[in-house]
Amino acid sequence: MKPLFVLLVSTAWTLIGAQNYYQGLMDYLENRLLAIEDRMQLWDEQFHRYHTEMLDFKKLTAQAVEGLRNDHRIMFKDLEGTSAQVDRVEREMDYVESRTSPRACANRADKVLEQEAWGLQGREEEEEEDWEELHSRVSDCVEIISGIRSVKILKRVGSPKGMWTRDPRSSRVYIFNGTSGDTIYQFNSVRDFYRSMGATSSKNINLPSDWNGLGSAVYNGYLYYIEKETNTDVQVVKYDLLSGSVSETAMFPVESHASLYNLNPETVADLAADDEGLWLLYVPSDSEPNISLAKMDPATLDIEQIWDTRCPRENAEAAFVVCGTVYVVYNTRLASRSRVQCVFDVNDLVINEEAPLLYFPRRYGAHASLKYNPEEKQLYGWDDGYQIIYRLTMKRKVLV
Repeated sequence: MKPLFVLLVSTAWTLIGAQNYYQGLMDYLENRLLAIEDRMQLWDEQFHRYHTEMLDFKKLTAQAVEGLRNDHRIMFKDLEGTSAQVDRVEREMDYVESRTSPRACANRADKVLEQEAWGLQGREEEEEEDWEELHSRVSDCVEIISGIRSVKILKRVGSPKGMWTRDPRSSRVYIFNGTSGDTIYQFNSVRDFYRSMGATSSKNINLPSDWNGLGSAVYNGYLYYIEKETNTDVQVVKYDLLSGSVSETAMFPVESHASLYNLNPETVADLAADDEGLWLLYVPSDSEPNISLAKMDPATLDIEQIWDTRCPRENAEAAFVVCGTVYVVYNTRLASRSRVQCVFDVNDLVINEEAPLLYFPRRYGAHASLKYNPEEKQLYGWDDGYQIIYRLTMKRKVLV
């Protein structure tokens, strides 16, 4: 009986201990849940506070963005007004220059005509009748450009970049469309080119090799062009336009990937013709900052003499030679008004500091090429696909 009593007492104590244990466990779990609930409530309060702050920040940001947009609109209007004022000043400058320049000698040929860009179709026949091509003039080649007398926008044909020129010893006009190719287009005269619809009425001349860049020249019935690079040097080709054959070639130790004009990197060398003969503008290497000039024998393509013009090629778009004087034309990346900013004379009769600062009338973009015709004292320009003629006024060089 006694063992049974002991067993019952032992079991009772065990049950009482288990009950106390489970009660403690429940109290512990309840306390933990209360703590978690408090923490969740704190997190909820913090979330609401952060959300409110975020909404306030978003509102302030939206107000700031709207203010910036208003400032941008005001600034844009100011810039438009400034641009209009600059354009008006440039037009006034062009007007003053045209009024103070010597009178033109070619009737109404100096009128600006832009057949396709301005849509003056009704005046086409009138302008065609009034157009006169200038004949050859005799020059003693002691002249320097003093100004741009007039501008004639002939038409718009071809790519944004290209070149056109006229043989000084004939009336033929040659069109180089694009920056490379094996075909050029020949017209019998400027009048024929003006009247043509594109290149349909031209004579296509297929060359034996591709020309590269916009540095070609036509001189005394021969085409001189830079052959498309096949090695590290530059090769000049002399092509007889009458017989249709290559007369001479010459290789020059000039890096074929070195751009002559920073704003027209396709041109690695530029051939130019004037009263004194044939010239080559180039840079010996890509690390050379200035443009070099070489006098060439047009018959043999031999180099007769070399000069460092000290004219930088940075921001240069084109150059031409008149009476042994190099004129380098500069612009900006965002096309603005082209200007002659560096002049170099091989005979030291003109110094750059005393040469006139020439500005071209603002038109469309930047010149892809400028070619001088010594018989007419004109520049043949290619500007964003527009073919333009600049007639120049000259004065005698003064010995310095």
